[in-house]
Amino acid sequence: MMRHIVALAASCAWLLAALAQTPSAQEGAKTGPHEGVAFETSDNCLACHNGLTSPSGEDVSIGVAWRASIMANASRDPYWLAGVRRETMDHPTKKEAIEDECSICHMPMARTTARAAGRPGEVFRLAPGAGDSEEHRLAADGVSCTLCHQISPERLGTRESFVGGFVIGQPEGGERRMFGPFDVTAGRAALMRSATGVRPAESEHIRRSELCATCHTLITEAFGPKGEVIGSLPEQVPYQEWRHSAFATERSCQSCHMPDVAATPAASVVSEPRERLARHTFLGGNFFMLRMLNRFRAELGVTAPSQELDAAAHATIRQLAEDTASVSIARAAVVEGRLEMDVAVSNRTGHKLPTGYPSRRAWLHVLVRDRQGRTVYESGAVRPTGSIVGNDNDADAGRFEPHYEEIRTADEVQIYEAIMGDRTSSVTTGLLQATRHLKDNRLLPRGFDKGSATADIAVHGSAASDQNFTGDGDRVRYVIDLTGAASPVAVLVELRYQTIAYRWTDNLRRYDAFEPRRFVSFYDAMAESSSTVLARATTRF
Repeated sequence: MMRHIVALAASCAWLLAALAQTPSAQEGAKTGPHEGVAFETSDNCLACHNGLTSPSGEDVSIGVAWRASIMANASRDPYWLAGVRRETMDHPTKKEAIEDECSICHMPMARTTARAAGRPGEVFRLAPGAGDSEEHRLAADGVSCTLCHQISPERLGTRESFVGGFVIGQPEGGERRMFGPFDVTAGRAALMRSATGVRPAESEHIRRSELCATCHTLITEAFGPKGEVIGSLPEQVPYQEWRHSAFATERSCQSCHMPDVAATPAASVVSEPRERLARHTFLGGNFFMLRMLNRFRAELGVTAPSQELDAAAHATIRQLAEDTASVSIARAAVVEGRLEMDVAVSNRTGHKLPTGYPSRRAWLHVLVRDRQGRTVYESGAVRPTGSIVGNDNDADAGRFEPHYEEIRTADEVQIYEAIMGDRTSSVTTGLLQATRHLKDNRLLPRGFDKGSATADIAVHGSAASDQNFTGDGDRVRYVIDLTGAASPVAVLVELRYQTIAYRWTDNLRRYDAFEPRRFVSFYDAMAESSSTVLARATTRF
Protein backbone atom coordinates (compact mmCIF):
# COMPACT_ATOMS: atom_id res chain seq x y z
CA MET A 1 0.00 0.00 0.00
CA MET A 2 2.77 2.45 0.95
CA ARG A 3 4.52 1.75 -2.37
CA HIS A 4 1.40 2.85 -4.27
CA ILE A 5 1.08 6.03 -2.18
CA VAL A 6 4.70 6.97 -2.88
CA ALA A 7 4.24 6.32 -6.61
CA LEU A 8 1.07 8.39 -6.67
CA ALA A 9 2.80 11.26 -4.85
CA ALA A 10 5.65 11.22 -7.36
CA SER A 11 3.22 11.23 -10.27
CA CYS A 12 1.24 14.12 -8.77
CA ALA A 13 4.45 16.11 -8.24
CA TRP A 14 5.39 15.59 -11.86
CA LEU A 15 1.93 16.65 -13.00
CA LEU A 16 2.01 19.77 -10.80
CA ALA A 17 5.36 20.70 -12.34
CA ALA A 18 3.82 20.31 -15.79
CA LEU A 19 0.85 22.46 -14.80
CA ALA A 20 3.19 25.16 -13.52
CA GLN A 21 5.26 25.24 -16.73
CA THR A 22 2.66 24.64 -19.42
CA PRO A 23 0.49 27.41 -20.91
CA SER A 24 -3.17 26.55 -21.27
CA ALA A 25 -4.88 26.02 -24.59
CA GLN A 26 -6.67 29.33 -24.11
CA GLU A 27 -3.37 31.18 -23.62
CA GLY A 28 -1.93 29.46 -26.70
CA ALA A 29 -4.98 30.43 -28.71
CA LYS A 30 -4.53 34.10 -27.79
CA THR A 31 -0.99 34.19 -29.14
CA GLY A 32 -1.45 31.73 -31.98
CA PRO A 33 -1.35 33.13 -35.52
CA HIS A 34 -4.46 31.31 -36.75
CA GLU A 35 -7.41 29.65 -35.11
CA GLY A 36 -7.03 25.86 -35.02
CA VAL A 37 -3.27 25.80 -35.53
CA ALA A 38 -1.36 25.66 -32.27
CA PHE A 39 1.69 23.70 -31.20
CA GLU A 40 3.56 23.16 -27.97
CA THR A 41 7.22 22.29 -27.70
CA SER A 42 8.13 18.83 -26.48
CA ASP A 43 9.02 19.90 -22.96
CA ASN A 44 5.30 20.30 -22.32
CA CYS A 45 4.79 16.58 -23.03
CA LEU A 46 7.86 15.05 -21.40
CA ALA A 47 6.75 15.62 -17.81
CA CYS A 48 4.10 12.90 -18.05
CA HIS A 49 5.54 10.71 -20.83
CA ASN A 50 8.96 10.03 -19.31
CA GLY A 51 9.76 7.72 -16.41
CA LEU A 52 8.30 4.70 -18.23
CA THR A 53 9.74 1.25 -17.54
CA SER A 54 8.77 -2.03 -19.19
CA PRO A 55 8.20 -5.21 -17.13
CA SER A 56 11.73 -6.32 -18.08
CA GLY A 57 13.21 -3.11 -16.65
CA GLU A 58 13.87 -1.38 -19.97
CA ASP A 59 13.53 2.40 -19.95
CA VAL A 60 10.95 3.09 -22.65
CA SER A 61 10.34 6.74 -21.79
CA ILE A 62 8.83 8.39 -24.83
CA GLY A 63 10.58 11.73 -24.36
CA VAL A 64 14.00 10.21 -23.69
CA ALA A 65 13.80 8.05 -26.82
CA TRP A 66 12.50 10.84 -29.04
CA ARG A 67 14.98 13.55 -28.04
CA ALA A 68 17.94 11.44 -29.20
CA SER A 69 16.32 10.67 -32.55
CA ILE A 70 16.80 12.17 -35.99
CA MET A 71 13.17 13.34 -35.76
CA ALA A 72 13.93 15.54 -32.76
CA ASN A 73 17.06 16.91 -34.43
CA ALA A 74 15.62 17.39 -37.91
CA SER A 75 16.19 21.16 -37.91
CA ARG A 76 19.77 20.79 -36.61
CA ASP A 77 20.84 18.34 -39.32
CA PRO A 78 23.93 20.07 -40.78
CA TYR A 79 23.73 18.06 -44.01
CA TRP A 80 20.16 19.18 -44.60
CA LEU A 81 21.06 22.81 -43.89
CA ALA A 82 24.03 22.57 -46.28
CA GLY A 83 21.82 21.03 -48.95
CA VAL A 84 19.16 23.73 -48.63
CA ARG A 85 21.83 26.42 -48.92
CA ARG A 86 23.25 24.74 -52.01
CA GLU A 87 19.83 24.64 -53.68
CA THR A 88 19.17 28.33 -52.95
CA MET A 89 22.56 29.22 -54.43
CA ASP A 90 21.88 27.10 -57.54
CA HIS A 91 18.40 28.64 -57.94
CA PRO A 92 18.53 32.12 -56.35
CA THR A 93 15.21 33.27 -57.84
CA LYS A 94 13.45 30.36 -56.05
CA LYS A 95 15.01 30.92 -52.62
CA GLU A 96 11.74 31.66 -50.83
CA ALA A 97 9.96 28.66 -52.39
CA ILE A 98 12.90 26.36 -51.63
CA GLU A 99 13.06 27.35 -47.98
CA ASP A 100 9.29 27.01 -47.69
CA GLU A 101 9.23 23.48 -49.09
CA CYS A 102 12.37 22.32 -47.31
CA SER A 103 10.96 23.46 -43.96
CA ILE A 104 7.77 21.40 -44.38
CA CYS A 105 9.21 18.27 -42.79
CA HIS A 106 12.33 19.52 -40.98
CA MET A 107 10.69 22.49 -39.21
CA PRO A 108 7.05 21.43 -39.57
CA MET A 109 5.56 23.25 -36.57
CA ALA A 110 7.16 26.60 -37.43
CA ARG A 111 6.30 26.19 -41.10
CA THR A 112 2.68 25.16 -40.49
CA THR A 113 2.25 28.12 -38.14
CA ALA A 114 3.76 30.48 -40.72
CA ARG A 115 1.54 29.20 -43.52
CA ALA A 116 -1.54 29.53 -41.33
CA ALA A 117 -0.60 33.20 -40.94
CA GLY A 118 -0.16 33.60 -44.70
CA ARG A 119 3.65 33.54 -44.67
CA PRO A 120 6.06 31.06 -46.28
CA GLY A 121 8.18 28.77 -44.16
CA GLU A 122 11.76 29.82 -43.51
CA VAL A 123 14.92 27.84 -42.80
CA PHE A 124 17.97 30.00 -42.13
CA ARG A 125 16.30 32.73 -40.07
CA LEU A 126 14.97 30.00 -37.76
CA ALA A 127 18.02 27.72 -37.70
CA PRO A 128 18.99 26.57 -34.19
CA GLY A 129 21.00 29.25 -32.45
CA ALA A 130 19.57 32.07 -34.57
CA GLY A 131 17.12 33.28 -31.90
CA ASP A 132 14.96 32.35 -28.93
CA SER A 133 11.45 33.44 -29.88
CA GLU A 134 8.52 31.03 -29.73
CA GLU A 135 8.89 30.62 -33.49
CA HIS A 136 12.56 29.70 -33.07
CA ARG A 137 11.71 27.21 -30.33
CA LEU A 138 9.10 25.52 -32.53
CA ALA A 139 11.64 25.26 -35.35
CA ALA A 140 14.33 23.87 -33.05
CA ASP A 141 11.95 21.15 -31.80
CA GLY A 142 12.12 19.40 -35.18
CA VAL A 143 9.44 16.79 -35.76
CA SER A 144 7.85 16.92 -32.34
CA CYS A 145 5.03 15.39 -30.31
CA THR A 146 2.32 17.92 -31.05
CA LEU A 147 3.04 17.78 -34.78
CA CYS A 148 2.57 14.05 -35.38
CA HIS A 149 -0.16 13.62 -32.78
CA GLN A 150 -2.26 16.46 -34.21
CA ILE A 151 -2.23 15.10 -37.79
CA SER A 152 -5.77 14.02 -38.62
CA PRO A 153 -6.70 10.97 -40.75
CA GLU A 154 -7.99 13.30 -43.46
CA ARG A 155 -6.66 12.39 -46.96
CA LEU A 156 -3.86 10.15 -45.64
CA GLY A 157 -2.49 7.88 -48.36
CA THR A 158 -3.54 10.19 -51.20
CA ARG A 159 -1.22 12.12 -53.50
CA GLU A 160 -2.30 15.34 -51.80
CA SER A 161 -0.97 14.11 -48.46
CA PHE A 162 2.58 13.57 -49.77
CA VAL A 163 5.41 16.13 -49.63
CA GLY A 164 4.25 17.21 -46.19
CA GLY A 165 0.60 17.52 -47.18
CA PHE A 166 -0.64 16.41 -43.77
CA VAL A 167 -3.72 18.05 -42.28
CA ILE A 168 -3.66 19.30 -38.68
CA GLY A 169 -6.88 18.35 -36.94
CA GLN A 170 -9.25 21.18 -36.10
CA PRO A 171 -10.53 21.76 -32.55
CA GLU A 172 -13.76 20.14 -31.45
CA GLY A 173 -15.88 21.99 -28.95
CA GLY A 174 -13.16 24.59 -28.65
CA GLU A 175 -10.56 21.99 -27.64
CA ARG A 176 -7.55 20.83 -29.61
CA ARG A 177 -7.12 17.07 -29.91
CA MET A 178 -4.06 14.85 -29.63
CA PHE A 179 -4.58 11.62 -31.54
CA GLY A 180 -3.29 8.36 -30.11
CA PRO A 181 -4.07 4.65 -30.49
CA PHE A 182 -5.67 4.21 -27.05
CA ASP A 183 -9.17 4.64 -25.66
CA VAL A 184 -8.64 7.18 -22.91
CA THR A 185 -10.97 7.23 -19.92
CA ALA A 186 -12.66 10.45 -18.86
CA GLY A 187 -10.43 10.72 -15.80
CA ARG A 188 -7.21 10.42 -17.76
CA ALA A 189 -8.53 12.81 -20.39
CA ALA A 190 -9.20 15.35 -17.64
CA LEU A 191 -5.61 14.96 -16.37
CA MET A 192 -4.16 15.66 -19.80
CA ARG A 193 -6.57 18.50 -20.47
CA SER A 194 -5.71 20.22 -17.19
CA ALA A 195 -1.95 19.85 -17.77
CA THR A 196 -1.78 20.76 -21.44
CA GLY A 197 -5.10 22.22 -22.52
CA VAL A 198 -5.65 19.51 -25.16
CA ARG A 199 -7.90 16.48 -25.21
CA PRO A 200 -6.64 12.98 -26.12
CA ALA A 201 -8.60 11.30 -28.91
CA GLU A 202 -8.41 7.67 -29.95
CA SER A 203 -7.65 7.04 -33.62
CA GLU A 204 -5.99 4.03 -35.21
CA HIS A 205 -4.52 6.12 -38.05
CA ILE A 206 -1.58 6.96 -35.79
CA ARG A 207 -0.35 3.36 -36.37
CA ARG A 208 -0.79 3.39 -40.15
CA SER A 209 2.04 3.70 -42.67
CA GLU A 210 0.10 6.43 -44.44
CA LEU A 211 0.88 8.79 -41.55
CA CYS A 212 4.63 8.36 -42.11
CA ALA A 213 4.16 8.70 -45.87
CA THR A 214 3.20 12.37 -45.57
CA CYS A 215 6.82 13.44 -45.01
CA HIS A 216 8.64 10.38 -46.30
CA THR A 217 7.20 10.68 -49.80
CA LEU A 218 8.98 13.53 -51.53
CA ILE A 219 8.55 14.43 -55.19
CA THR A 220 10.83 17.32 -56.10
CA GLU A 221 10.41 19.75 -59.00
CA ALA A 222 13.47 20.64 -61.07
CA PHE A 223 14.10 24.23 -62.14
CA GLY A 224 15.61 25.58 -65.32
CA PRO A 225 17.98 28.57 -65.61
CA LYS A 226 15.11 31.08 -65.38
CA GLY A 227 13.44 29.35 -62.45
CA GLU A 228 10.91 27.59 -64.64
CA VAL A 229 9.79 24.05 -63.73
CA ILE A 230 11.36 21.60 -66.18
CA GLY A 231 10.46 18.25 -64.62
CA SER A 232 10.06 16.30 -61.41
CA LEU A 233 11.68 13.37 -59.63
CA PRO A 234 10.45 10.84 -57.06
CA GLU A 235 13.24 11.75 -54.64
CA GLN A 236 12.12 9.58 -51.71
CA VAL A 237 9.27 7.07 -52.01
CA PRO A 238 9.71 4.33 -49.35
CA TYR A 239 5.93 4.19 -48.79
CA GLN A 240 5.32 3.35 -52.46
CA GLU A 241 8.14 0.79 -52.36
CA TRP A 242 6.59 -0.77 -49.25
CA ARG A 243 3.14 -0.85 -50.83
CA HIS A 244 4.55 -2.81 -53.81
CA SER A 245 6.19 -5.39 -51.52
CA ALA A 246 5.01 -8.37 -49.47
CA PHE A 247 5.40 -6.26 -46.34
CA ALA A 248 2.34 -4.16 -47.21
CA THR A 249 0.07 -6.91 -45.89
CA GLU A 250 2.40 -7.95 -43.07
CA ARG A 251 3.98 -4.99 -41.29
CA SER A 252 3.62 -1.22 -41.08
CA CYS A 253 6.37 1.40 -40.99
CA GLN A 254 5.77 1.82 -37.26
CA SER A 255 6.17 -1.89 -36.52
CA CYS A 256 9.83 -1.72 -37.60
CA HIS A 257 10.78 1.85 -36.72
CA MET A 258 8.68 2.14 -33.54
CA PRO A 259 8.56 -1.48 -32.30
CA ASP A 260 6.07 -2.27 -29.55
CA VAL A 261 6.83 -3.03 -25.93
CA ALA A 262 4.16 -4.97 -24.05
CA ALA A 263 2.38 -4.27 -20.77
CA THR A 264 3.74 -0.78 -20.12
CA PRO A 265 1.88 2.40 -19.11
CA ALA A 266 1.90 5.24 -21.67
CA ALA A 267 2.26 7.94 -19.03
CA SER A 268 3.88 8.19 -15.63
CA VAL A 269 0.73 9.57 -14.00
CA VAL A 270 -1.23 6.35 -14.62
CA SER A 271 -0.37 2.82 -13.59
CA GLU A 272 -2.48 0.70 -15.93
CA PRO A 273 -0.25 -0.87 -18.60
CA ARG A 274 -1.10 -0.72 -22.29
CA GLU A 275 -1.08 -3.92 -24.30
CA ARG A 276 1.12 -2.29 -26.99
CA LEU A 277 3.19 0.80 -26.37
CA ALA A 278 5.26 2.00 -29.32
CA ARG A 279 8.89 2.83 -28.61
CA HIS A 280 9.61 6.34 -29.86
CA THR A 281 13.17 5.54 -30.93
CA PHE A 282 12.45 6.03 -34.66
CA LEU A 283 15.37 3.79 -35.59
CA GLY A 284 16.32 4.12 -39.24
CA GLY A 285 19.66 4.01 -41.02
CA ASN A 286 21.25 7.35 -40.15
CA PHE A 287 23.85 6.27 -37.59
CA PHE A 288 26.39 8.66 -39.12
CA MET A 289 24.29 11.77 -38.52
CA LEU A 290 23.54 10.70 -34.94
CA ARG A 291 27.28 10.50 -34.32
CA MET A 292 27.86 13.82 -36.05
CA LEU A 293 25.19 15.52 -33.95
CA ASN A 294 26.86 14.16 -30.85
CA ARG A 295 30.43 15.02 -31.80
CA PHE A 296 29.58 18.59 -32.84
CA ARG A 297 26.79 19.08 -30.33
CA ALA A 298 27.96 22.53 -29.19
CA GLU A 299 28.13 23.92 -32.72
CA LEU A 300 24.72 22.47 -33.60
CA GLY A 301 22.88 23.34 -30.39
CA VAL A 302 22.07 19.71 -29.55
CA THR A 303 20.23 19.37 -26.24
CA ALA A 304 19.87 15.58 -25.94
CA PRO A 305 22.44 14.14 -23.49
CA SER A 306 25.54 12.72 -25.14
CA GLN A 307 25.00 9.23 -23.74
CA GLU A 308 21.50 9.10 -25.23
CA LEU A 309 22.71 10.01 -28.72
CA ASP A 310 25.51 7.46 -28.38
CA ALA A 311 22.97 4.80 -27.38
CA ALA A 312 20.75 5.74 -30.34
CA ALA A 313 23.68 5.43 -32.75
CA HIS A 314 24.62 2.02 -31.35
CA ALA A 315 21.00 0.84 -31.54
CA THR A 316 20.84 1.98 -35.17
CA ILE A 317 24.03 0.12 -36.07
CA ARG A 318 22.77 -2.97 -34.26
CA GLN A 319 19.51 -2.90 -36.21
CA LEU A 320 21.38 -2.38 -39.48
CA ALA A 321 23.60 -5.40 -38.75
CA GLU A 322 20.85 -7.70 -37.50
CA ASP A 323 17.66 -6.87 -39.40
CA THR A 324 18.55 -5.20 -42.68
CA ALA A 325 20.20 -7.57 -45.15
CA SER A 326 21.91 -10.89 -45.68
CA VAL A 327 24.80 -11.94 -47.88
CA SER A 328 26.09 -15.41 -48.71
CA ILE A 329 28.53 -17.16 -50.99
CA ALA A 330 26.04 -19.25 -52.91
CA ARG A 331 28.38 -21.22 -55.18
CA ALA A 332 32.15 -21.33 -55.37
CA ALA A 333 34.78 -23.39 -57.15
CA VAL A 334 38.36 -23.10 -58.34
CA VAL A 335 38.48 -23.66 -62.10
CA GLU A 336 41.80 -23.56 -64.00
CA GLY A 337 43.42 -21.21 -61.51
CA ARG A 338 40.38 -18.97 -61.18
CA LEU A 339 38.02 -18.63 -58.25
CA GLU A 340 34.46 -18.54 -59.59
CA MET A 341 31.81 -17.72 -57.04
CA ASP A 342 28.29 -16.36 -56.84
CA VAL A 343 27.51 -13.82 -54.13
CA ALA A 344 23.85 -13.65 -53.14
CA VAL A 345 22.47 -10.54 -51.43
CA SER A 346 18.97 -10.09 -50.06
CA ASN A 347 17.09 -7.15 -48.59
CA ARG A 348 15.23 -7.87 -45.34
CA THR A 349 13.52 -4.49 -45.07
CA GLY A 350 10.08 -3.49 -46.37
CA HIS A 351 11.38 -0.99 -48.95
CA LYS A 352 14.35 -0.62 -51.27
CA LEU A 353 17.76 -0.85 -49.65
CA PRO A 354 18.93 1.77 -49.18
CA THR A 355 15.88 4.00 -49.29
CA GLY A 356 15.25 7.61 -48.28
CA TYR A 357 17.55 10.44 -49.27
CA PRO A 358 19.43 9.53 -52.48
CA SER A 359 22.89 10.14 -51.00
CA ARG A 360 22.68 6.67 -49.44
CA ARG A 361 24.37 3.64 -50.95
CA ALA A 362 25.29 0.03 -50.20
CA TRP A 363 27.99 -1.98 -51.93
CA LEU A 364 29.81 -5.30 -52.01
CA HIS A 365 33.32 -5.41 -50.60
CA VAL A 366 35.06 -8.63 -51.66
CA LEU A 367 38.52 -9.46 -50.29
CA VAL A 368 40.61 -12.55 -51.10
CA ARG A 369 43.85 -13.28 -49.20
CA ASP A 370 46.21 -16.20 -49.59
CA ARG A 371 47.76 -18.40 -46.91
CA GLN A 372 50.49 -15.86 -46.26
CA GLY A 373 48.00 -13.03 -45.74
CA ARG A 374 48.74 -11.31 -49.05
CA THR A 375 45.83 -9.61 -50.81
CA VAL A 376 45.09 -11.53 -54.00
CA TYR A 377 42.00 -9.53 -54.97
CA GLU A 378 39.92 -6.70 -53.52
CA SER A 379 36.85 -4.95 -54.90
CA GLY A 380 34.92 -2.27 -53.02
CA ALA A 381 37.52 -1.19 -50.46
CA VAL A 382 36.62 2.07 -48.71
CA ARG A 383 39.21 4.81 -48.26
CA PRO A 384 39.58 6.95 -45.11
CA THR A 385 37.94 9.77 -47.10
CA GLY A 386 34.72 7.74 -47.42
CA SER A 387 35.25 7.14 -51.15
CA ILE A 388 35.20 3.66 -52.67
CA VAL A 389 38.25 2.37 -54.54
CA GLY A 390 37.32 1.70 -58.17
CA ASN A 391 34.04 3.62 -58.07
CA ASP A 392 33.75 5.77 -61.19
CA ASN A 393 31.45 8.32 -59.52
CA ASP A 394 33.79 8.96 -56.60
CA ALA A 395 36.66 9.48 -59.02
CA ASP A 396 34.72 11.59 -61.53
CA ALA A 397 31.51 13.55 -60.79
CA GLY A 398 30.31 13.02 -64.36
CA ARG A 399 30.48 9.21 -64.35
CA PHE A 400 29.01 6.36 -62.30
CA GLU A 401 29.52 2.66 -61.76
CA PRO A 402 27.14 0.45 -63.78
CA HIS A 403 25.17 -2.46 -62.37
CA TYR A 404 27.10 -5.71 -62.82
CA GLU A 405 26.03 -9.28 -63.42
CA GLU A 406 29.65 -10.48 -63.46
CA ILE A 407 32.77 -8.89 -61.98
CA ARG A 408 36.29 -9.81 -63.03
CA THR A 409 38.56 -6.89 -62.12
CA ALA A 410 39.26 -4.99 -58.92
CA ASP A 411 38.03 -1.67 -60.33
CA GLU A 412 34.53 -3.10 -60.87
CA VAL A 413 32.31 -2.58 -57.82
CA GLN A 414 28.69 -3.60 -57.31
CA ILE A 415 27.09 -0.51 -55.78
CA TYR A 416 23.38 -0.42 -54.95
CA GLU A 417 22.38 3.22 -55.39
CA ALA A 418 20.18 5.79 -57.10
CA ILE A 419 22.05 8.01 -59.56
CA MET A 420 20.19 11.14 -60.64
CA GLY A 421 20.43 12.89 -63.98
CA ASP A 422 19.53 16.42 -65.06
CA ARG A 423 17.61 17.38 -68.19
CA THR A 424 20.72 16.71 -70.33
CA SER A 425 21.16 13.28 -68.65
CA SER A 426 24.32 14.48 -66.92
CA VAL A 427 24.97 13.07 -63.44
CA THR A 428 23.93 15.45 -60.66
CA THR A 429 23.57 15.56 -56.88
CA GLY A 430 21.40 18.68 -57.11
CA LEU A 431 17.88 17.65 -56.13
CA LEU A 432 16.32 20.58 -57.95
CA GLN A 433 18.29 19.87 -61.12
CA ALA A 434 17.34 16.19 -61.29
CA THR A 435 14.60 15.07 -63.65
CA ARG A 436 15.30 11.34 -63.96
CA HIS A 437 17.19 8.36 -62.59
CA LEU A 438 20.12 7.19 -64.70
CA LYS A 439 20.57 4.20 -62.41
CA ASP A 440 18.51 2.69 -59.62
CA ASN A 441 19.58 -0.80 -58.66
CA ARG A 442 18.86 -0.49 -54.95
CA LEU A 443 18.01 -3.89 -53.51
CA LEU A 444 14.33 -4.71 -53.81
CA PRO A 445 12.15 -5.81 -50.87
CA ARG A 446 10.62 -9.27 -50.76
CA GLY A 447 7.62 -9.59 -53.08
CA PHE A 448 8.61 -6.60 -55.23
CA ASP A 449 7.84 -7.29 -58.92
CA LYS A 450 10.01 -4.98 -60.99
CA GLY A 451 8.02 -5.81 -64.13
CA SER A 452 4.84 -4.28 -62.75
CA ALA A 453 6.44 -1.48 -60.74
CA THR A 454 5.14 2.01 -61.48
CA ALA A 455 7.46 4.70 -62.80
CA ASP A 456 8.08 6.26 -59.38
CA ILE A 457 9.55 3.03 -57.98
CA ALA A 458 10.98 1.49 -61.16
CA VAL A 459 14.40 -0.14 -61.53
CA HIS A 460 16.64 1.91 -63.83
CA GLY A 461 19.72 0.92 -65.79
CA SER A 462 20.93 -2.58 -66.63
CA ALA A 463 19.52 -4.03 -63.38
CA ALA A 464 16.10 -3.81 -65.04
CA SER A 465 17.08 -6.61 -67.45
CA ASP A 466 19.19 -8.62 -64.99
CA GLN A 467 17.25 -11.83 -64.33
CA ASN A 468 19.22 -12.37 -61.12
CA PHE A 469 18.09 -9.01 -59.73
CA THR A 470 14.60 -9.52 -58.26
CA GLY A 471 12.53 -9.15 -55.13
CA ASP A 472 14.36 -12.22 -53.86
CA GLY A 473 17.68 -10.38 -54.00
CA ASP A 474 20.65 -10.06 -56.30
CA ARG A 475 23.23 -12.62 -57.41
CA VAL A 476 26.62 -11.47 -58.72
CA ARG A 477 29.24 -13.73 -60.32
CA TYR A 478 32.88 -13.05 -59.36
CA VAL A 479 35.71 -14.49 -61.45
CA ILE A 480 39.04 -13.99 -59.67
CA ASP A 481 42.50 -14.90 -60.94
CA LEU A 482 44.42 -16.84 -58.27
CA THR A 483 47.72 -17.00 -60.14
CA GLY A 484 50.60 -16.92 -57.64
CA ALA A 485 48.34 -17.26 -54.60
CA ALA A 486 49.46 -19.67 -51.89
CA SER A 487 46.51 -21.89 -51.02
CA PRO A 488 44.31 -22.07 -49.14
CA VAL A 489 42.80 -18.67 -49.79
CA ALA A 490 40.38 -16.89 -47.46
CA VAL A 491 37.38 -15.02 -48.89
CA LEU A 492 35.54 -12.20 -47.12
CA VAL A 493 32.35 -10.70 -48.56
CA GLU A 494 30.75 -7.67 -46.90
CA LEU A 495 27.70 -5.62 -47.76
CA ARG A 496 28.69 -2.13 -46.63
CA TYR A 497 26.45 0.91 -46.21
CA GLN A 498 26.89 4.67 -46.17
CA THR A 499 24.26 7.33 -45.48
CA ILE A 500 26.16 10.14 -47.21
CA ALA A 501 28.21 9.02 -50.18
CA TYR A 502 31.55 10.69 -50.83
CA ARG A 503 30.43 12.36 -54.07
CA TRP A 504 27.47 14.05 -52.36
CA THR A 505 29.82 15.68 -49.88
CA ASP A 506 32.57 16.48 -52.36
CA ASN A 507 30.13 18.33 -54.63
CA LEU A 508 29.40 20.73 -51.76
CA ARG A 509 33.02 21.93 -51.55
CA ARG A 510 32.58 24.57 -54.25
CA TYR A 511 29.74 26.33 -52.38
CA ASP A 512 31.27 29.22 -50.47
CA ALA A 513 28.69 29.60 -47.72
CA PHE A 514 28.63 28.86 -44.01
CA GLU A 515 26.42 25.74 -44.03
CA PRO A 516 28.22 23.81 -46.80
CA ARG A 517 31.64 24.73 -45.40
CA ARG A 518 30.60 23.63 -41.92
CA PHE A 519 29.16 20.31 -43.06
CA VAL A 520 32.18 19.45 -45.25
CA SER A 521 34.47 20.11 -42.29
CA PHE A 522 32.34 17.84 -40.09
CA TYR A 523 32.33 15.11 -42.75
CA ASP A 524 36.08 15.28 -43.31
CA ALA A 525 36.66 14.89 -39.57
CA MET A 526 34.50 11.76 -39.47
CA ALA A 527 34.78 10.29 -42.98
CA GLU A 528 36.73 7.23 -41.86
CA SER A 529 33.69 6.06 -39.87
CA SER A 530 31.09 7.03 -42.48
CA SER A 531 30.25 3.43 -43.43
CA THR A 532 29.21 0.30 -41.59
CA VAL A 533 28.72 -3.40 -42.37
CA LEU A 534 25.18 -4.69 -42.96
CA ALA A 535 26.08 -8.34 -43.55
CA ARG A 536 29.16 -10.53 -43.90
CA ALA A 537 30.11 -13.98 -45.21
CA THR A 538 33.43 -15.87 -45.25
CA THR A 539 34.84 -19.07 -46.72
CA ARG A 540 38.18 -20.75 -47.45
CA PHE A 541 39.55 -22.74 -50.42
